Amino acid sequence: MSYSNPVRQSLFTFADCQDGGRFKAEAAAERLKEIFPGVNTTAKVMTIPMPGHYVSKADEERVKKDCEDLAELVRTHDAIFLLSDSRECRWLPTVMGAAYRKLVITVGLGFDSYVVMRHGVSPTEDPTVGCKELGCYFCSDVVAPRDSLTDRTLDQACTVTRPGVSMVAAAYACELFVSVLHHPKGNLAPANGSCSLGSVPHQLRGFLSQWSNMPLYGASFDRCVACSNAIVKEYLTRGFDFLLEAFNNPTFLESVSGITEMRLEENVVDGGTTWVTTDTDDF
Repeated sequence: MSYSNPVRQSLFTFADCQDGGRFKAEAAAERLKEIFPGVNTTAKVMTIPMPGHYVSKADEERVKKDCEDLAELVRTHDAIFLLSDSRECRWLPTVMGAAYRKLVITVGLGFDSYVVMRHGVSPTEDPTVGCKELGCYFCSDVVAPRDSLTDRTLDQACTVTRPGVSMVAAAYACELFVSVLHHPKGNLAPANGSCSLGSVPHQLRGFLSQWSNMPLYGASFDRCVACSNAIVKEYLTRGFDFLLEAFNNPTFLESVSGITEMRLEENVVDGGTTWVTTDTDDF
């Protein structure tokens, strides 16, 4: 970990960053036991494969093992918190969370803003049937996640945030998790439902520059590149072969989810309009 972590994340200290730095998972697991010795924590150091990050033939077996390890973690736990550094790094856990009908809570940070949201869960035991009410982190996208890490500028890094943003967002994520647990329907709680602790929002968007916090609702997108029925079905049916193609082919997810078809339909409706721009000196 880097020296910027302790000032943003309460489980780490300056000593964790020295001599090259410790793995965050190991430091966090150890620190949680120091805070409460009765907690049962296990650190898992691994790499999460991502769309837009090409997997060579030589790396396929290693990447397949990472995918299998991640799937086992998702299957054997009740909730997944997505707190990783990039958008594309959240794609595979989102797909798995949808496939195994798990509670997934995402936290994303900006310089002075944040989003905290829970992903929708299929209402049926078969996740490829039925329609989710709530959207996931990717449901507002009409493009597949790409490589956002290469040549990323400093202002695009998660380390460039106001010092309290991560703490505020993390606290809301924990409270959202507890509220979902207290709702009679659990992770099937509807948008802006309520429980004994109060409301159970779908997502919160906070802006420190305005000192505001807004509970919002985002509907599920039936052509989402991460949680749509088509994507989940491909993952459950083809497994690693599907994932490998998603990692290596930038347009594959858009084709499987139906976004490519949607764009073609829009072009037909638009009548294939051609726009012409000309320069003129007349004002």
